[in-house]
Amino acid sequence: MSILIVDDSVDDRLLLQSILSAAGYEDILVADSAAAAFKCLGLDGGKQGAARVDLILMDILMPQMSGIEACRQIKAIDRFRDTPIIMVTVKTDPVDLQLAFAAGAMDYVAKPVNKIELLTRVRSVLRLVHEIDRRRAREQELLEVMRQLQEANQMLLRLSCLDGLTGITNRRQFDDFLDQEWRRALRDSTPLSLIMFDIDRFKNYNDTKGHTAGDECLKQVSAAISSAVNRPGDLVARYGGDEFVVLMPETSMEHARQLATKLRGWVSADPLLREKNITASFGI
Repeated sequence: MSILIVDDSVDDRLLLQSILSAAGYEDILVADSAAAAFKCLGLDGGKQGAARVDLILMDILMPQMSGIEACRQIKAIDRFRDTPIIMVTVKTDPVDLQLAFAAGAMDYVAKPVNKIELLTRVRSVLRLVHEIDRRRAREQELLEVMRQLQEANQMLLRLSCLDGLTGITNRRQFDDFLDQEWRRALRDSTPLSLIMFDIDRFKNYNDTKGHTAGDECLKQVSAAISSAVNRPGDLVARYGGDEFVVLMPETSMEHARQLATKLRGWVSADPLLREKNITASFGI
């Protein structure tokens, strides 16, 4: 874990660094002022990337900007809101400490620094940081699991609305949509048209060519019809077997007749269906 020492005193910086290094902390950064600390943390507006810092040891008495004000400005940044700051200072007056804690400091160590006290507080704070990171990682894992579950539920919902063979809307979803649009048409006094069609002599074709060929025929018919019905409010569905429906809200009988004629032409013109002599009968 990375520790940033901020102190204008060279001797104090070296002392803190030597104590931490002897205790096994290898990733130690140093700064001789608040401005240097801001630069190290990437808060000076420069292009250089910010260093990863898990703990800041901050002196209170520094020139230009005090450690308390530096702490306040660091804590105002979202990404450093959870970064612990321990004040290292000769000022142990309750008022000064209260100001430091109000600025966001987590703890303090009095000067002259006691080695055991310093390491105890540092270890305690870093254990807390580790626990926070662990819980945050666990939360991210749970959020990812929830996202995957939501996607799976949405997929299941979509699949429950689709016909397994043709991939278009199934009978159950069509019935719900019809009920909804029927009520809306009654309420708003708007027309509601429906085209129902089936494949001519499909049973003979299925018996002669086999069920696999019959399934391919149904897929091709549904694809041809779906490509021709492109209004957002219209619905193409498999009604059952070789029967299909097109539901068209706010559509007059005349427009429905025109579309049915168009759809019959699409089925007749489709090269894959024409090759198999497939035709369809339409009713409005």
